[in-house]
Amino acid sequence: MSLSVHFETKQHVLLVRLSGELDHHEAENLRNDWQDILSRQNLKHVILNLESLSFMDSSGLGVILGRYKEVKQQGGEMVVCSISPAVQRLFEMSGLFKIIRLEENEAFALETLGVAS
Repeated sequence: MSLSVHFETKQHVLLVRLSGELDHHEAENLRNDWQDILSRQNLKHVILNLESLSFMDSSGLGVILGRYKEVKQQGGEMVVCSISPAVQRLFEMSGLFKIIRLEENEAFALETLGVAS
């Protein structure tokens, strides 16, 4: 199974929805597409919806951490929502939840960033 990526913007927030498997084969394309959108649009925050992501390896964590740093440098915040149990365990083991907030769902994550859904 490959990775499916859907980008959507709502006001000043970039919604990134990932489904499938994020491994080293998919990581570079995701990194490039994500960076391209962030550089072309004036977006402050990112919501990462991982509800349908079934697998992620360390290269996926690297892509997420890199975009987190870019968003943070712009004074924004990255929020993860709707995370699958397997991917949540990887986030916990890597310590990413110490810097990236987890919310239950996309609507609530948008609300916490000041966007009415």
